[in-house]
Amino acid sequence: MAFNLATILGFLAVSGLALFVFLLVGKLVRPSKPQAIKATTYECGEKPFGPAWFNFNNRFYVIALVFVIFDVEVVLIVPAVVVFRKLVDQGLGILAFIEIFLFIAILMVALIYVWARGDLNWDRIIKQFSGKQHTGEPREGAK
Repeated sequence: MAFNLATILGFLAVSGLALFVFLLVGKLVRPSKPQAIKATTYECGEKPFGPAWFNFNNRFYVIALVFVIFDVEVVLIVPAVVVFRKLVDQGLGILAFIEIFLFIAILMVALIYVWARGDLNWDRIIKQFSGKQHTGEPREGAK
């Protein structure tokens, strides 16, 4: 047990030392020529325009969350499918099938709900509290 702990601590010490050495060598080797153009915001090779702080559309988050949900679905179903054959041999195959089916059914209901709400439509029109429709363009007077 003590040997395993010493091995882990040795590995952590060597990796920490390597990290320190790599950062130090990088600082010594790389050129340092500060210029005003290097301090500007970089966005995919395009020149920046407008302020850096603006209202971000929440639909990006919804689509990212839907992706994460289905990504987790795959992570949780793969082990169940791998042991499905063993469960069939033990006589628990129908139980495992029902569990997998219910899990997928719940996620499909969630997908249908999100789809029906229109959260997966990229160019959805958002109604403002004033009753006017908003298409994502900046308001007049907004800088």
